[in-house]
Amino acid sequence: MSLPLPLDGLSAIVTGAGRGLGRAEALELARLGAAVVV
Repeated sequence: MSLPLPLDGLSAIVTGAGRGLGRAEALELARLGAAVVV
């Protein structure tokens, strides 16, 4: 398994991030350093 790519300084727009899979994806992107817009 490869290590996750750091996302520091990048932005991500996640639609449907209020719950479920979208929420999990938004949380992971934020954990990796991205600025997340929900």
